[in-house]
Amino acid sequence: MLEQAFLETLMDKAWPAVEREDTGEWVLRASEGVTQRANSVWPRNLSDAADGIPELAGSLRSASDWYRRRRLPLIFQVFDDPRSAALNAVLDGQRFTKQSETRIMVRGLEGLPVPAGGRNVELSEDPSAEWLDVGWSVDGRGGAAELAVARRILLGCPALYALVRDHDGVPAAVGRLALVDGWGGIYGMATSATHRRRGYGSQVLAALLESGARRGLEGFWLLVTSANHGAQSLYAQAGFTHYGSYLYRQAPIRRALSGCWGTGR
Repeated sequence: MLEQAFLETLMDKAWPAVEREDTGEWVLRASEGVTQRANSVWPRNLSDAADGIPELAGSLRSASDWYRRRRLPLIFQVFDDPRSAALNAVLDGQRFTKQSETRIMVRGLEGLPVPAGGRNVELSEDPSAEWLDVGWSVDGRGGAAELAVARRILLGCPALYALVRDHDGVPAAVGRLALVDGWGGIYGMATSATHRRRGYGSQVLAALLESGARRGLEGFWLLVTSANHGAQSLYAQAGFTHYGSYLYRQAPIRRALSGCWGTGR
């Protein structure tokens, strides 16, 4: 059974922030505002005990100062777990908003989907310019500078990058398999606007799962926004099941400073 704490560690390693500080209880992550995940607090060590609220409030002030120095909003990645109760109470009291609810889905190696469609999926260990173009066109926020930061995040851990083309050779869909501690994380799944509902995403997913199995991985996980029912259906058909969820809690600010590319679609 995949344990929650271990899965959180896998997720942190699969999408590593450009800058991070481990306080012992929380991990503070910053990447110039590119993606919520890489610019949020991972409250790694939590207790649901109410008597810990004063300590949480003090840690929150320190985290707020850390992000303020980087001109970033204070955002927490909060998992749906009893341990988050005391933290949520503090955040509620300070009017932190709730954003981007995300489902975690997992699967093992049995009954992997068979790649179909008669097209070869191109696999590489680095994201090509074409791969980045497709992914950024679907989920990117910002310009060349933000894309460069996103590329640094992607290259922060070993991974496989899949790309499939249409009959004319035009890139149609992409996906990424992060290789972390014997597990595989599906990230960056994106199909260009003109190629949707043609099975390209399924081909990319099947190729990544097959490649992961050949590498002897123990299993796979992925992240998908709760509002993206189409992607959830695709992943369920590929054998993924619901494991848990998390959302982002952001301190009240006057303007949004963070992007949200790479949320798992």
